[in-house]
Amino acid sequence: MSLEESSTKSPLTAFTSFIRKEFLPVLTDLRLAIILLLAIALFSIAGTVIEQGQSVAFYQENYPESPALFGFLTWKVVIIAGLDRVYRTWWFLSLLILFGTSLTACTFTRQLPALKAARRWKFFDQPRRFQKLALSAEFDVEKDNFTSIQNLTEILQQRRYKVFQEDTDKLYARKGIIGKIGPIIVHIGIVVILLGSILGAMTGFMAQEMVASGDTFQVKNIIDAGPWAAPQITNDWAVKVNRFWIDYSSSGGIDQFYSDMSVLDKEGKEIDKDTIYVNHPLRHKGVTLYQTDWGIAAVKVRVNKSPIFRLPMALLDTGGKGRLWGTWIPTKPDLSEGVSLLAKDLQGTVLIYDATGKLVNTVREGMSAEVNGVTLKILEVVGSTGLQIKADPGIPVVYAGFALLMMGVVMSYFSHSQVWVLQQESNLYVGGKTNRAQVAFEGEMVEIFEQVNSQSKGESTKSLVSI
Repeated sequence: MSLEESSTKSPLTAFTSFIRKEFLPVLTDLRLAIILLLAIALFSIAGTVIEQGQSVAFYQENYPESPALFGFLTWKVVIIAGLDRVYRTWWFLSLLILFGTSLTACTFTRQLPALKAARRWKFFDQPRRFQKLALSAEFDVEKDNFTSIQNLTEILQQRRYKVFQEDTDKLYARKGIIGKIGPIIVHIGIVVILLGSILGAMTGFMAQEMVASGDTFQVKNIIDAGPWAAPQITNDWAVKVNRFWIDYSSSGGIDQFYSDMSVLDKEGKEIDKDTIYVNHPLRHKGVTLYQTDWGIAAVKVRVNKSPIFRLPMALLDTGGKGRLWGTWIPTKPDLSEGVSLLAKDLQGTVLIYDATGKLVNTVREGMSAEVNGVTLKILEVVGSTGLQIKADPGIPVVYAGFALLMMGVVMSYFSHSQVWVLQQESNLYVGGKTNRAQVAFEGEMVEIFEQVNSQSKGESTKSLVSI
């Protein structure tokens, strides 16, 4: 376009022309779509490998500056680049939006026009046009003795073709138009998946709670949340852990751990209840509570005839030699003496150590021991359940997108076949083409030719052209 021509056009016209001639060809380019898809896949892998939503201390410990992982991946790179929250970064969401825009533009500029063209029936009015088809034939018939167009209409309709006829000498038939709709459904499915991913990233959240058996909690410890996640984090209900317990195998290992939980409304009334375990979460109002961890919260003890004390137990640093919880209880009113209580599981065994670190006794729940001149009774080792709490409103949208994607892929396997017929004087021209399953289509066309030939009462075939 020359400068003089562009200057005579309005800004809106020039902008529209730029979009149509310059921008759209780039946006709908298959190479751009492949690059975007590969980039999305690459960063999705990074978001799967690198733990998401953890604290800075976690990344400093696992991705130190010296030595750097792969020579460059340090905790600073993870934090600055947003690799600790890949799916909510502006650049990842931009990739999703650009990819979805590219697919949408391709659908409107290519797929829909192709479908519109496939639905438009067109007739051949010149014999030479049959020479360009994948398979064609020419028959010599007598009009007065054989109504060939009518016979062909019946043959094609028997093979599930939709037939269009003009006058008595032209015919067009097609089947498998669903194969042209399939790619459009595939594009729609992918776009719906992308929209669901964006919705989940913007409105979802993830929290973690460690709750002692018997306690009630509300979702508070949010570790990762989208900018629009506030409506999902409601305070109009709470969860009570009625009981937490662990089933142990005969060898002493953990077989499964369970949490019996009740959902309570503002008045404390139970509105939902379930026992959760690994791979069996509790779902309520779009929020899912998963069983992911366990611990020891406290130990209940009595000294002589005192009231029952509930002493919190803390996780001790064992240098990677297993998990161990401990607490200290005084055995004198002035706190000048006391003993340490240690436990490693919820099987009820408690180890008692004196101030010098010497093992004094080993007791189980319900048993008593004499230490420092007092009777110490272990009533209960109280477990705690580790919960991961998630809300992702985009999941139903993503599932719907996958359903559309699978349906579109199946539809795309249907062949779009077309057949043309032209009769001029004593000559009958028949030809067709298909977009896939070429061998099967050629076999079908040969069968049609044989049916026409057999119905023409012995009339000879002048020529058969197969390309």
